[in-house]
Order: sequence, then structure tokens, then C-alpha cells
Amino acid sequence: MNIALAKTGSGRAVENVFTAARDRLPGTGKVADVRQQAFEAFERAGLPHRRLEDWKYTDLRALMREVLPLAAVPDASALEQAGKALALVPEADACRLVLVNGVFAPSLSHLASLEAGVRVQTLREVLDDSSNEVRADLLFIRADLVNKGEMYGPMVALNAAMATDGVIIGVAGGTTLARPLHIVHIATQSSAAVYTRSFVQLGRAAHATLLESFVAAAGAASYQTSDAVTVSLGDGAELQHVRLMADSADAVNITTAFFTIGAKARLNTFNQTSGGVLSRYQGYVTFAGEAAEVNANGVNLLNGRQHADTTLFLDHAVPNCASREIFRAVVDDRAHSVFQGRIIVRPHAQKTDAKMMTRALLLSDEAEADNKPELEIFADDVTCGHGATTGALDESLLFYLRARGLSEKEAQALLIQAFVGEAIESIASDALRELAIVTAQRWLAARG
Repeated sequence: MNIALAKTGSGRAVENVFTAARDRLPGTGKVADVRQQAFEAFERAGLPHRRLEDWKYTDLRALMREVLPLAAVPDASALEQAGKALALVPEADACRLVLVNGVFAPSLSHLASLEAGVRVQTLREVLDDSSNEVRADLLFIRADLVNKGEMYGPMVALNAAMATDGVIIGVAGGTTLARPLHIVHIATQSSAAVYTRSFVQLGRAAHATLLESFVAAAGAASYQTSDAVTVSLGDGAELQHVRLMADSADAVNITTAFFTIGAKARLNTFNQTSGGVLSRYQGYVTFAGEAAEVNANGVNLLNGRQHADTTLFLDHAVPNCASREIFRAVVDDRAHSVFQGRIIVRPHAQKTDAKMMTRALLLSDEAEADNKPELEIFADDVTCGHGATTGALDESLLFYLRARGLSEKEAQALLIQAFVGEAIESIASDALRELAIVTAQRWLAARG
């Protein structure tokens, strides 16, 4: 029996968005076929909703509701706006790679100052190369899970269908970079969507630092950002990764990060969310070699009606690996913070050492924080643990500080900085740690 699926108005609108954008998307042949398959996978699933366990606290059908049209290719005016916004983004003496409205902007980037052993290409140039159709695989990440619609499937599939550009970074084995690589996402257009997809590969024993920033140019509002980044660490490689999300107050940001860690590799990743009305950062870490170590930390700084979801999934698939997760949320007004942390230890992953701790600080009676730490252990020789707490500022500490001449706001700011400090201190780079601290201080200063 043939069954025809009736499309809702929202479904037809998404189809129209894809149809209108198709001619602007890079790649033909196999690349175009993969895009079509990805869009069909998204159509079947639709926006994730609360009936899906991993999205129960972040119902995009209710919070996001619709998919906006693709942002226009940045013209001279947009690039000028982006340049002004870029002047306000701290540099940290980094090699800058800029994406404006989802399109790589060479005039704003530092391609000429790339260090030896680093190669940078754009996703668009690779997909547009007709002799390189095999790179259609760049549009799918773990296609098996996308096709099944598990966990992150629908939004990754939509990103694959609509991705316009991104950067592909390769660091040769044995290379140690003196300067961070800084991927800057700048939005200049309102009521539009941008889709980017980037790749970072570190060769054997390579060492690098990666900074990602999400910012809005003056006047940009109500836009949607969809980003995916895949990071691969060769055996013995080390990566310091810091992500600072400070989109406009009414923007939506859905980002998925995939990390594959080789033997004896080291990953230190930190995410801080202080912007956007709705955001979800979902990170998936797979241990692919023994004796690897991962520190995955983060901070949510929220007020107003912001909703920020941080979901981390660590897959201990091999023995003798270690992981640490520290997450802090500061929630004011009627904001809502979500943390979901899942550690899975596979049957053969003996001698795993994994710990996770999440704490939330509520600054108002209407603030909300949902913490969901999980352990799935299928091995018997492991050391694993998790914990979660939620509470308010300590009144006795506030009284102590105010009795020594601090105003209530100053006393609160001091305690909040101490609260998030443990997560921020995990950043190994002094310069990048200072950037995270400055961002947190700006949020505190804007509390009123």
C-alpha cells in the first residue's frame, strides 16, 4: 500500500527554503545527491522535539518553530559591516579565518600569515571541484546515525543539505603552532539563516590551539546559525579548543562538534555561551586510541529569556583513557540552562577513568536549570563518577562582602566569577583564558 505523507505549512516552508537555495549551494553530481538525501532525512524527522529523549529540554518545534531563508552572499556593504564588528573581537594574537553570513571572506582573513605545516582550504572550493566528487563525504558526519535520526541527526542533516562554506584545516604531523587559529563567524543579515561546516585535522604529534567566535555586526538580529565542526587528532596530538558564543540577543545558534581522539592524544575543549535567545552546543567525543585524555568544560551565562543547551557525549571505546567534565551555569531572570552529559564505557574499555560534575547557580526565582548527567558502563574495571548541584548565592558570603564596603552588585559579581572560575581555569592558554574572563565580565557588567 502506498502512503502519502501530508506536509504541514511548516514542512512546505522548509522545502521552499531548500529549493530556493539549491542553485547557490556548492557542488554538483554526487555532492548534490548527498545534499538531497540529507534534506530528505531532515524532512522525515523534522525539527527535534520534546518526545525525543535527547531533546526533551530543548523543543525546537516550540522554541525555533521555523527555518529561515538562506542568507545572501555578502556584498561590499556586508563585508564593511563585518570589518567593523571584527574590530571589536579580541585577537589573542591569532591567525584569523573569517566567515561572513556563512561565506569565507579572504579579505578579512590572515591567509598570508599561516605558519609552516598548516594548510587551509574552503569547503566551497573543495565541493565545487568537479574532479573531487568523492569529497561529497564532507557533507555527512557519521551518516549511520544521521540516517537513523538518532540524537543529533535532524539538525546535522539540515546542515549537510544547506552548508554554503567553511574552512578545512590540516596541521602536518610533528608541527607545533605558535599562534592560535581563530575561526570567526560574523552575521550581518537579519531574519536569515547561515550554514557552515568546518574540519580540523591534526597529524601525529601535532600541537595546535583553535579559537571559535560567534558575533553579530551592528543591526543584525533574529538570524539563525547552524554550524558543524569535525576535529580529528592523530596519535600523540594535542589541541586546545575554546569556543565563545556571543551572538545577538535574539539569534538562534545550533552547533554540533565531533571529536575523534587518537592514542596518547590530548584534547582540552571549552565552550562559553553568553549570547543568543536560543542555542544548543552538542559535542561528541570518541576515543579511538588508548591512553588518550580529554577535558571537556563549559559555562552558560544567561539572563532575560535565553535558553541554552549544552549536550556532551563521551564515548570511551578503548581501554586506558581518561576524561574530565566540569560545567557551570549562571542563570538570571527567566532564562533556562540545560546540561546533558553522557559518558559511555564500552565492554572492552577497561581502566577507564571518567568524571563529570555540573553545577548551576540560580539568581532569580524564575530562573531554571536542568542538569542530566548519565553514566553507561559496560566494563568492570573502571573509575567513573558524576554529580550535579543547583542553588542560589550564599547569603552569608554576600553579607560578608557587603560588610566590607562592596555594593550588592559588586559582591554578586565577585561570587559569580569565583563560581565559574573552576571551568574557565581549565583553559591552558593564558591569552584565551583572559578572553573568556573578559566575556564573562562583560556579561556581569550588563546585568544591571
